[in-house]
Amino acid sequence: MKGSMPASSPTVEVMWVDIAGLPAQGFFEGSPVATFVIDVNHTVTHLNSACANTLGVHAADVIGTKLLGRLFYGYDRPVLANLIVDGDFDNNLERLYRGKYSRSPTVPGAFEAEDFFPAFGARGLWLLFTAAPLRDSNGRVVGAIETLRDITDIKRVQEELSEAQAALSMKLAVAHDQLVQSEKLASIGQLAAGVAHEINNPMGYVFSNFSTLKKYISNLFQMLAAYEAAASLHSDVKLLAHLRDLKQATEIEHLKEDIPLLMSQSMEGIIRVRKIVKDLTDFSHVDANPEWQWADLAQGIDSTLNVVFNEIKYKADVVRDFGSMPEIQCLPSEINQVILNLIVNAADSIGAERGRITIRTGTLDSTVWFEVEDTGSGIDEESLSRIFDPFYTTKPIGKGTGLGLSLSYGIVKKHHGRIDVQTVVGTGTKFRVALPIEQTSDQATVPGALI
Repeated sequence: MKGSMPASSPTVEVMWVDIAGLPAQGFFEGSPVATFVIDVNHTVTHLNSACANTLGVHAADVIGTKLLGRLFYGYDRPVLANLIVDGDFDNNLERLYRGKYSRSPTVPGAFEAEDFFPAFGARGLWLLFTAAPLRDSNGRVVGAIETLRDITDIKRVQEELSEAQAALSMKLAVAHDQLVQSEKLASIGQLAAGVAHEINNPMGYVFSNFSTLKKYISNLFQMLAAYEAAASLHSDVKLLAHLRDLKQATEIEHLKEDIPLLMSQSMEGIIRVRKIVKDLTDFSHVDANPEWQWADLAQGIDSTLNVVFNEIKYKADVVRDFGSMPEIQCLPSEINQVILNLIVNAADSIGAERGRITIRTGTLDSTVWFEVEDTGSGIDEESLSRIFDPFYTTKPIGKGTGLGLSLSYGIVKKHHGRIDVQTVVGTGTKFRVALPIEQTSDQATVPGALI
């Protein structure tokens, strides 16, 4: 029994009416619905076996008492039947049941409420109460009857359904954000390819014209040398003096040395611009089919490094340690995105002191692999278990979305590969991605969605 109960001393006489030849009291006692009755003085007059079993008490210990509140809640407080007897709903229903109550849809003047009781049963019980007034022949309230229904299983199913809906909503949100991120990456790729194409056209004729200009200057220098040789043979002293002064004023000797150097440096710059344009095109692969194709992983790494060069050149030295690799069947732009995310994360992990990023590649059986290792801050154990979770980031607010590694993980899984990480706090981190050289016919038919 929950709480201290005085011995039973029933004081209320109830007239039972026979139903179909059987005593009505027998129907009440034998009913499977847990039920109790109180009178206008709030004294329990009846409590059937189903109610006693639900509450874990003996009926004789409860009948004749006013301690229902202590039985249910562990302290004195009104239960729903008490409020029915007093007719005091407005002030107490919300205070006691906090929105978990309503008028009964089937019984006039009755109310329903629900609550959880951790002390009942093995793991606690959710109970649904329905309390209705009892009236005499003149319509006066002479008591109240209340039933208890165990709704624990229903509540647990509802909780499981809510948890499943929440998990589904989270997955849908993640899928939506990954789709948006993928669309952004595709848009960035299209923009990069468009910019590369627009730059490539004028760079083509600049490169061509510059080569022609270099030839013209060479010819002019040859002509100038011939004029200088002819002038030295001239006998006009005034003319020779004038040419000498003009040569000094125009710094011909300096121009002979500086112009070839300027031309060489400019040509080097033009060649670098053309390489950047090519790397942008290789990185985006927008002009390629959005289908599985054979690609050179080393070339993808080099292109990506050139694209993010400005991001890492002030933070770390890059060491390339490339082994021999065959081409692999993949979606090149997506693999380049994985490489980009790992390199940028490596750069971000390096603090104020200049660090090192080492990129290795190799082949193992039917797979190729690449590693991105940094000398950064490393990843603590708590964060390590969550680094591939969507939206999880250890970067300051505004510095990261938390989708980079999640998207990379999905892309690698879509390629039927794996991504592993080794890290030591304060020393650095190494990500290793292994990809099959060739997708099976079923795998490579249609590019799958991000996992």
